[in-house]
Amino acid sequence: MIQVDVRGDIEIAIRQLKKKIQLDGIKRELKRREFYEKPSAKRRRKQAEARRKVRKLRYRMSRD
Repeated sequence: MIQVDVRGDIEIAIRQLKKKIQLDGIKRELKRREFYEKPSAKRRRKQAEARRKVRKLRYRMSRD
């Protein structure tokens, strides 16, 4: 559960909430679940995510 403390300005609290939702990936997940995804498309998406994750880790390791 995402919690945001409201201290004064409600607009700042809304911005903080949107930022937390984006970082947690909730918005992306809701968008992805909006329509049915075929099993083959799901496999391809997961493989692409895994490749992206490995590429990101390799990049971080090469920078150190």
